[in-house]
Amino acid sequence: MAVPRLRPLPGLLLALTVLAELVAVPLSWGLEPVWDTLLLAVSSTVTTAAGALILSRHPRHAIGWLLIVQDLPDALGDLAQGWGLRAADQGWPLGPPAEFVATASWLPTAPLAVAVLLLFPTGHLLARRWSLVLGLSVIGVLMAEPGWVLNPEAGSEYDAGHNPYAVVWLPTNVLFVAGFTIVGVSLLAALVAVVIRFRASSGVERLQMKWFALASGALAVGLPLAGALWWVTPIAHIIPALVVTAWPIAICVAILRYRLYDVDLVISRTFTYAVLTAVLAIVYAVVVVVLGAVVGRDSAWVTAAATLLAAGAFKLLHRRVQVRVDRRFRPERHDALDVVAGFVEELRNDRADPEAVVDALRDALGDPALELRFVLQPDESPVDQRGRPADPVEAASEVYAVRRGGLVIAEVAWSPDDDADRRLLPAVVAAAGLPIEMARLRVELRRRLDEVDASRARIVAVADEERRRIERDLHDGAQQRLVSIGLALRHAQHQLGADAEDARRTLDGAVVEIASAIEELRELAHGLRPTLLEAGLGPALRELASRSPVPVEVSATGDRYPPDIEAAAYFVACEGLTNAVKHARADQVVLRVARQDSVVVVSVADDGVGGAAAGGGSGLTGLSDRVAAHGGRLRIESVRGSGTVLSAELPCVS
Repeated sequence: MAVPRLRPLPGLLLALTVLAELVAVPLSWGLEPVWDTLLLAVSSTVTTAAGALILSRHPRHAIGWLLIVQDLPDALGDLAQGWGLRAADQGWPLGPPAEFVATASWLPTAPLAVAVLLLFPTGHLLARRWSLVLGLSVIGVLMAEPGWVLNPEAGSEYDAGHNPYAVVWLPTNVLFVAGFTIVGVSLLAALVAVVIRFRASSGVERLQMKWFALASGALAVGLPLAGALWWVTPIAHIIPALVVTAWPIAICVAILRYRLYDVDLVISRTFTYAVLTAVLAIVYAVVVVVLGAVVGRDSAWVTAAATLLAAGAFKLLHRRVQVRVDRRFRPERHDALDVVAGFVEELRNDRADPEAVVDALRDALGDPALELRFVLQPDESPVDQRGRPADPVEAASEVYAVRRGGLVIAEVAWSPDDDADRRLLPAVVAAAGLPIEMARLRVELRRRLDEVDASRARIVAVADEERRRIERDLHDGAQQRLVSIGLALRHAQHQLGADAEDARRTLDGAVVEIASAIEELRELAHGLRPTLLEAGLGPALRELASRSPVPVEVSATGDRYPPDIEAAAYFVACEGLTNAVKHARADQVVLRVARQDSVVVVSVADDGVGGAAAGGGSGLTGLSDRVAAHGGRLRIESVRGSGTVLSAELPCVS
């Protein structure tokens, strides 16, 4: 985003305002309350800076020009006031003229404020008839200004104690009261225009009007409140500066950054704490009056009791007030959270399943196409509610990651209508966090059970196939050879009497057949625990590597492990080596076995063609089932053209 650049005239006006306040603050320092010196200076500077910032982006925006011009007279008035204070304290010249300028500087800015109310945010009036309101404010100022600056009773504004510019024959009181009343009426009419524009607004203008309505409401409440409490508490002197400073800030945000913050949240929290503050003040005052009448107002027990009751009232009322305020000012958020809260209550009472949280999210967010995808492992693709790989997200959809404890446990794929929906989603997901986590755990459990069932089915199928192979091999191989041996020996018996040489040849053939049968029986024993493991896993693997047609580097210690772990590790090595030789066409194989804490890790790495994957049959899939039966995990890393790494992690607690 480009950094805004101030334009010459707005920059000059801003510089004049800042310069005037920089001179006014030292002049007034120590001669008036500090809050008066600082807050009014900050208010003028902030208002002018807000106007300059708006004009840096929108050079012709009427609101920007109104803001930048509005507080320049106030800054000059602060400067004149500081000069007048120094003149009174140290005898500087031109004291009365400076005091006159300070006295006359605040009222002429009223029509500018009315204009801002009428023109915001577009810079145009709702209708031409609203220009009468602006004209009315100008007439009011023209009447009130002479009634104020020429009033003989305005002597308190001057160090001499009397107004040197007073006009006795002029009905100044009548002029001031009438003019100020007209200005007040014009301000109220301008606020009515704000309400009308707000009710008719939508989209972007609606967001802008919310910010403006918040600040204008604070202004409309703060200024009368300060006037009513002006002689009661010093806090009343600070309120005008605060609300007047907040007004241009809200205007600037509304025009330049209306999407940046959740204005509904700001309005809701502001109204909530305003109501709570008023209620607590009433509670505190009532308790002080009642207990003060009983035990005396100077008692410390009165203050302590009032404070405790106010704190208890805050705890009791905060949640209830917040719910009612959200229902009024943030109905979409309130309704959405109410839907989720209702579902959570149904879940707690065992009247709903956790998987139904997706329906609650759809109802809360008003998106019937919303999908909830669960992330079971950080390195795995999301799955649906059945534990199957989720469908790819559509191009028009957005994905929001659901986090619990810093981990992504799910994803929400949805299509928000606007930024308001995007701001609503995190609150809804946070409220539904527990049901989402429960649904994820149930999906993961079902998936693991399905994997166990599938693994058992594959093991049974492989075992049945192996049994049929053994039966077939016994029938077609060893059995036939042993039958042939029997017939040959029977024939030898008949031949011994006639031709001993022929008998010897027959017996020699029978011996060869017996040797073949023995070898076949040894092959039938493949799959049972190898006798080589009696000496340990390391020697067995080295013996296995010595029979390989390709060079095999073996890295294994002489550690011993439980027999079932050694057998499983040996079969992993056998399968990996067989795949490397037969399928990967490798030139080099590295076989490693190492113990890492309570896990035995077996890896077979080759430099073959790669592209290996667990599929149907009893190869890598059967090996994965064998490893899983021991509570382990089989990993296959195989990039086509870059070789294959087959590794198994087998738990070993002994």
